[in-house]
Amino acid sequence: MAKAKKAEAKEWMYEIIRSPHITEKATLGSQNSQVTFKVPADATKPRIKEAVEVLFGVKVKGVNTLVQTGKTKRFRQIEGKRASFKKAIVTLEDGQTIDTGTGV
Repeated sequence: MAKAKKAEAKEWMYEIIRSPHITEKATLGSQNSQVTFKVPADATKPRIKEAVEVLFGVKVKGVNTLVQTGKTKRFRQIEGKRASFKKAIVTLEDGQTIDTGTGV
């Protein structure tokens, strides 16, 4: 019965951590033991922390979140808008690392 609960818990954790957000700025954060992930708009800091700790087996020091609003872009006469998304910057304890190149 306990294994079934753990399996259910892992399913929502995979929904919380959607993908790593790889940018130049996020890569610079890796020098300070920080990893950036795209998360759902309704994700909370405690749930993000729990999901990262269980999925990757690391200790999390802190979680900062922000909503990246979509930019308005033009292509000839057509105006469009990029989608907004929420990202979480996860700071790990000293000595902890996550290899984002391998995937979740």
